[in-house]
Amino acid sequence: MNSDFTLAIHSLTLLALQPDRMATSEVISESAGVHPVRIRKVLSLLKKHGFIKSKEGTGGGFIFALDLSEISLWDIYKITSEGALQPKCPDSNEHCIVGANMQKVLFGIFLGAEEHLGEYLRDYTIKEVVDLVKQK
Repeated sequence: MNSDFTLAIHSLTLLALQPDRMATSEVISESAGVHPVRIRKVLSLLKKHGFIKSKEGTGGGFIFALDLSEISLWDIYKITSEGALQPKCPDSNEHCIVGANMQKVLFGIFLGAEEHLGEYLRDYTIKEVVDLVKQK
């Protein structure tokens, strides 16, 4: 899993907590503690997939485009990190039974792990993340 996943959830949660006003990438980046360029990359991805809308110019920024309960953490994972659990295997000796098969074996195992992760992440929506943040 990469940091784009957490930055996307952070951004969506911040936007969800202020539903009546737009937030700039600078405001979101300050909250997340990262450079605005990193946040803009993630926001661009979220916009491309219809999770948020944007408005340019004075008073512009980003705002939620969907109902909070419509977006699961699995939805975010798929656009930011899908395949991130795949093992990185070095080029192995193809004349060795282990070297010739290790990548295929591990790929199958980790593909299963990602499927289980998906089942778990589907149970959490941005609304639930917002509720958890409010409880802390």
